[in-house]
Amino acid sequence: MLAGRNGVIFGVANKRSIAWACAQAAAASGARLVLTYQGERLADGVQALAETLPHGAIALPCDVGSDEGLDQFFGRLREHMPEVDFAVHSIAFARTEELEGDYVQTSREGFRVAHEISAFSLTAIAQRLAPMMERSGRGGSIVTMTYVGGDRVVPHYNVMGVAKAALESSVRYLAADLGPRKIRVNAVSAGPLRTLAAAGIGDFGQMLEINKARAPLRRNIEAGEVGDATVFLLSDMARGITGQVLFVDAGFNITAL
Repeated sequence: MLAGRNGVIFGVANKRSIAWACAQAAAASGARLVLTYQGERLADGVQALAETLPHGAIALPCDVGSDEGLDQFFGRLREHMPEVDFAVHSIAFARTEELEGDYVQTSREGFRVAHEISAFSLTAIAQRLAPMMERSGRGGSIVTMTYVGGDRVVPHYNVMGVAKAALESSVRYLAADLGPRKIRVNAVSAGPLRTLAAAGIGDFGQMLEINKARAPLRRNIEAGEVGDATVFLLSDMARGITGQVLFVDAGFNITAL
């Protein structure tokens, strides 16, 4: 579905990350990829993962926390990939202390950091991607990762839930802005998965148990299912879909209890 297309997967941490599942699915569909990672401590691991993908995948550092970091990354990206057809934004961060206790205790700085990294980074990336997507004449597709905690209260999710709400709103506004430029923007709301990011959420094991017990499919999802749904949204099969949130959570989001 993505044969001959160029894409960027933002936020690969390790082989258990959602971004990596999306990269595998996109590469299997024929895409040529650039993977990004945050910090040199992840460099060797992500580079090793990139080397396992077909079609010449490479890994580059990207700091979304500053305009300077983003500009440096996009300068390097243009050297390898002047035209971009799609991107996956799988970036989120909140301080561990902000995921403990009650949301009402959120600090000003904790609120800023969570929103800047988890929500504003999508807008900052879209600003720089849009011209590269227009060059091909086909437009493009951007998919970000969210969670039901942006719509409902989830214990220990706290400020991250508020940031995800901002992210989902950004999807709608970006879809409206970029639609005339043939660029679609959507989100995948994945069920809980054991990732590096999830390690900071208290009682995460209980979250998995609740999801499994209450979801209509009576199970938790697998990362590959998120990757497959993401490829669908990135591909021309979803050419009429923009500004939407696609749930991949075994149906948990439809339940009241």
